[in-house]
Amino acid sequence: MDADPNDALDVDVLIVGAGLSGIGAASHIRRRCPQHSVAIVEARDRLGGTWDLFRYPGVRSDSDMHTLSYAFRPWTGERSIASGPEILQYLQDTAREEGVAPLIRYGHAVREARWTSEDALWTVGIERSDGSLQLRCRFLLLCTGYYDYQGGYTPEFAGLDAFAGRVVHPQHWPDDFDAIGKQVVVIGSGATAVTLVPALATQASHVTLLQRSPTYMAVRPSVDASANWLRRRLGPRLSHGLNRWRNLLFTMYVYRTCMRKPQRAKAFLVGMVRQQLGPGYDVTRHFTPRYKPWEQRLCLVPDGDLFRRIREGRVSMVTDEIDHFTRNGIDLKSGAHLSADIVITATGLKLKPLGALRLVVDGRAIDPSQLVYYKGVMFGGVPNLATVVGYVNASWTLKADLASVFVCRLLNHMRSRGYVQCTPRVDEHADAAQPSWGALSSGYLQRAHAQLPKQGRDKPWQLNQNYLADWVQLRWAKLADGVMQFSSSQARV
Repeated sequence: MDADPNDALDVDVLIVGAGLSGIGAASHIRRRCPQHSVAIVEARDRLGGTWDLFRYPGVRSDSDMHTLSYAFRPWTGERSIASGPEILQYLQDTAREEGVAPLIRYGHAVREARWTSEDALWTVGIERSDGSLQLRCRFLLLCTGYYDYQGGYTPEFAGLDAFAGRVVHPQHWPDDFDAIGKQVVVIGSGATAVTLVPALATQASHVTLLQRSPTYMAVRPSVDASANWLRRRLGPRLSHGLNRWRNLLFTMYVYRTCMRKPQRAKAFLVGMVRQQLGPGYDVTRHFTPRYKPWEQRLCLVPDGDLFRRIREGRVSMVTDEIDHFTRNGIDLKSGAHLSADIVITATGLKLKPLGALRLVVDGRAIDPSQLVYYKGVMFGGVPNLATVVGYVNASWTLKADLASVFVCRLLNHMRSRGYVQCTPRVDEHADAAQPSWGALSSGYLQRAHAQLPKQGRDKPWQLNQNYLADWVQLRWAKLADGVMQFSSSQARV
């Protein structure tokens, strides 16, 4: 049974967020837990999350669609590396076809959630344009993503106020943006910058990608010919499963190679760029990072589009640091000057742990930075609450699907045995909390280090970055593992 999204009724499962994770979670619950009522609250007025928010030119997936799409709904597009609008359409179609769309309450911003063991209920405080309300649920599932939708990260640039041109952050792309005939400088070296620059180069008179330090980049075709061949011969469902496993195993192999043989991986990745740009290009300066592969995410360059624009002379790479802005551009610490009509600050995200939700358990306020992940889905000491956190080294949806399946298993287990509460009990293995992102040194993670939940030193307190380990742990391992504590309305078990 589903909750009527127009009434403030109690619900078995309340999902926070109608993006990739939330739509997938609701679909899984409707399929696997038909006896449970479910509703989704979404702060914005449209579904899609990231894929509705980001509207800059060229926005696309940074992983293949056979792993970014849901396991239960095959990707049938010709392109394996899809555009933002294509992904958004896929999400809209999924929400409609799975019966999820009517369950979404738009304009509902969750501010607080209070758990009371006496009632075995979460009371969720919500703000909307016409006031506030409270919803009660037996299980709370956070699908809010990991970053702040209200604004991205922009460093303090000296003299920025003196710049006479336009400054744009990709997270808030203006509808009236016009780069035709303009000189554009894009500041950044991550996935957003690498996506933006080739798209802008088709309009602007010239685009300069200004980076403080290089990033590892990998070239991949946007059309996966073998995947399309399989789909034509085996049908969408069987081919989707085969392509999904093939791609995720290949991704795991690449990551493992980078971890175990970093110099070999570095030589391969830099060599790939050198092959694209030719022996006369200064690949060492602009495309050879100081860190090891996968200490930060690899940047995908579909069809080598960035390198093609560099070869055409429409894009220039500059590796330097900003000294200050001037009226007509940027002075660099090397003494060089970059002229600019438009500056785009593709300088990263601000993380927002648990969607900045205030959690209170039996009158005790919960500090997110003191939480320890349980199986990468729940938190020690917090009852009837799960969250979806994707992989840093693979497609987000791979983990989102597994997390949703685990929640469904848990809900059905509790219902069949009359349990009303499940709480991972913190033990000695959770004491030595470590950063949850492992060896990754990306700036957005380092800036938010003090706010993020941690992981323990041993299972089940570790946040795996390994799909196969999670596939076993979340789909098949015993729920009553000696750590998870179940309670009925009469007694603790």
